[in-house]
Amino acid sequence: MPDSATAPPEALPAQRLVSLDAFRGAIIALMVLVNDPGDGAHVYPPLEHAAWNGWTPTDVVFPSFLWIVGIAITLSLGRRLAAGVSRSALFAPVARRAAVLYLLGCAIYVYPQFDLSTQRLMGVLQRIAICYLIASAIYLTTRIRTQVIWIAGLLASYWLMMKLIPVPGFGAGRLDVEGNLAHYVDRVVLGRHNYGPTQTWDPEGIVSTLPAIATALLGIMAGHILRVCRSLAERCTWLFLMGNLLLAAGLLCDIWLPINKKLWTSSFALFMAGLDCILFAMCLWLIDGLGWKRIAKPFVVIGMNAIAVYLASEFLNEALGAIRWSTAGRVVSLYSWLNSHAFGWVGSPYNASLLFALTYTLLMYLLAVLMYRRGWFWRV
Repeated sequence: MPDSATAPPEALPAQRLVSLDAFRGAIIALMVLVNDPGDGAHVYPPLEHAAWNGWTPTDVVFPSFLWIVGIAITLSLGRRLAAGVSRSALFAPVARRAAVLYLLGCAIYVYPQFDLSTQRLMGVLQRIAICYLIASAIYLTTRIRTQVIWIAGLLASYWLMMKLIPVPGFGAGRLDVEGNLAHYVDRVVLGRHNYGPTQTWDPEGIVSTLPAIATALLGIMAGHILRVCRSLAERCTWLFLMGNLLLAAGLLCDIWLPINKKLWTSSFALFMAGLDCILFAMCLWLIDGLGWKRIAKPFVVIGMNAIAVYLASEFLNEALGAIRWSTAGRVVSLYSWLNSHAFGWVGSPYNASLLFALTYTLLMYLLAVLMYRRGWFWRV
């Protein structure tokens, strides 16, 4: 990416950031890796979500993708606004894209049984759709100062709701699995349409979407840095500074409201956005600054078709799990059969599961390569 030191702030960045595609691709690759272990009972701890409070590398994945969505909002919509497109004209395509993302998310969870009575209404793409729609609306109708107020308001409101609103049978301020407000609302409102493994609550639930919107808005703040700062060094410096401040804020808030991905606590939103700022600043400096584009190319290839790769990985996972047969008095899925027969020779079930996940991720990478070479870039 050429030096933009002489360009006006509203013109930055004029070209596609290779580092952003690479960062997005690395996040999607990690998402596929952790979502598709061959044996879910034997997974190395860093590749599992934290049981409750705290975090693991796996917990970084979803907030990072949502944070990247925020950056993309600033760069994409900001570029169109700078080109003279009216704000009102941008609402329709934003709403259309959000609707498509939401429906694709529903399709993942209804496939392959197509049982609408237990259709999951919330989920990964559903949350991305909701956050994208609301964050875009806030971006198009407010300036930076008001956007900061929105972030603070969403995080503070969620904090107060979780601490002060009593849950029937449990009281106020409970943050355990059964007694917290977010899961109570999911249980009452979503009913049978919750996340399958939990049945009664959704890790991408209704109330916890409020701080998730703040995560996307924090990505928008990072996007402002990319558009306003006049040199790459300045952008990296401000991103690094913002990241450290957010990390400190998240750790401080952890004292009163623990970092928790399943609740998407305010401390979690702050901490993960801070981590993303620092990681992306490093990518920006190394890839767009020092020119490490060849090394980053595999992640760029995945990042340029991120949604397609994610959907393919989810649908294939569901299809392999749905193909079942009985043998020796037990039901076996093609997914588990492949893990035991193709990778069982490794010996350690943990290593076999990891090798399955790595192979599955490589398969998705090959799909991305095929799409890249044919010039197929799927945009929702």
